[in-house]
Amino acid sequence: MSALLGAPPQLTIEQQLNQLRHSPPELYAFLLRMPKGGDLHNHLVGATYAENLVGAAAESGFCIDKHTLAIVRICPSADPLEATRANNDNAELNSLIDTYSMRDFVPGRESAHDHFFNAFGLFSPVDSPHLGEFVADVVRRAADQNESYLELMAIAGNGPIAQLGGVTGFDGNFEETAAKLKSAGLANLVTALKSRVDEIERVRQGVLRCDSEPASAPCKVVVRYVFQVLREFPKAQVFAQVLAGFQLAAGDPRVVAINLVQPEDGINSMRDYHLHMQMVDFAKRLYPKVHITLHAGELTSGLVPPEGLRFHIREAVEIGHAERVGHGVDIMYETGAVELLKEMGAKRVAVEINLTSNDLILGVKGSDHPFPIYRKYGVPVVISTDDEGVSRSHLTQEYQRAVLTYGLTYADLKQIVRNSLEYSFLSGESYWGDASYRLPVKACAASLTSKTCAAFLAGSEKAGAQVDLERRFVEFEAATIKK
Repeated sequence: MSALLGAPPQLTIEQQLNQLRHSPPELYAFLLRMPKGGDLHNHLVGATYAENLVGAAAESGFCIDKHTLAIVRICPSADPLEATRANNDNAELNSLIDTYSMRDFVPGRESAHDHFFNAFGLFSPVDSPHLGEFVADVVRRAADQNESYLELMAIAGNGPIAQLGGVTGFDGNFEETAAKLKSAGLANLVTALKSRVDEIERVRQGVLRCDSEPASAPCKVVVRYVFQVLREFPKAQVFAQVLAGFQLAAGDPRVVAINLVQPEDGINSMRDYHLHMQMVDFAKRLYPKVHITLHAGELTSGLVPPEGLRFHIREAVEIGHAERVGHGVDIMYETGAVELLKEMGAKRVAVEINLTSNDLILGVKGSDHPFPIYRKYGVPVVISTDDEGVSRSHLTQEYQRAVLTYGLTYADLKQIVRNSLEYSFLSGESYWGDASYRLPVKACAASLTSKTCAAFLAGSEKAGAQVDLERRFVEFEAATIKK
């Protein structure tokens, strides 16, 4: 009757999204409110905005090297630039923001690729004392965007673990080297890492006031951690990190996976790539329940020789047991690319798509990006941020970019969001009984409120998160259609 009286009919979600394609600001507001599930590819320190990095340096009493603009722990005696001063001076702070991020960067003698990766060495001194605070910042940002889950690459094997590997050495014999590392006290260093996770969690929950406000949006975001192996280190140190990461993930449920990080085109990353996959394969046999996600294919033509583009993703999947692949940009340069795509689709190996990062670092975007190709061959995709602080982006903008570039429908978005929890490393079985997300598991087929479903959900973190996501979708869609 309201239509007969001249009131405009309510538009479906799809119709609204189609209208918003022509107004990116309105599209952004729509996507900001939309449930986004999880961000599965997120480097914690790279996710921290430069303003927070400089603020943390000021809090710690650090200084800024005037020549390199690097944060330094020990201030020079002559003419020091204290981080506190830089943090309160617009010109100084803006210079640091541009140095520690991709904001306003123009390639010249330094490429975008090098500027991006060089930034981490400049602000790395603030990592350790402030990780818990940085996690709280990232969690707040996630909650503001209606995210419910984060997997953060926040724990790494540099320091004592890498040093122990250097002392122990590596002669190519995995079993003997593993035994030497065990005798040398690797387990004690893994215990120390667990204590570090304890401290990060204590600070995060304290900053967010989760003891007194457990129902707040940030405190409801579930956080898990991914152990980072620094693959540009010498092979003996990489092997020690791999073993330590597997041991940590096997013994601490908050650490859900391991990953290999640092530039894939680096000297050791390229030279030792096959060996690194063999190391992961060895550790997987020792700790078969540990999850694996691997940076693979974050390369493009010209960045490395053609032969360097032929095998990284395949070896990550077939030797490194990757359940997810990070980036996967060079998939079509792989030998037997179509067969590999079909294999990934059949095995349900998900790809963590980082559109802004791939544009800024590799110059790959639009029709040159394989995002549509993965979807064409049925490979599960998730949208993630990579290093939102360095890239000056966030997850809502990544979804906005995907919609505007690839014409995604609301149904497409919903599938990708659901993928982010389906292919997460949360413990327990999935709520969904089919890959199309149409049918729940048998235990919940009759009703969410049934005793069998309640028992099932109580035993599965993943299923509980998925049910929460569906509730968020219902609320979002009802509010959006009502408008």
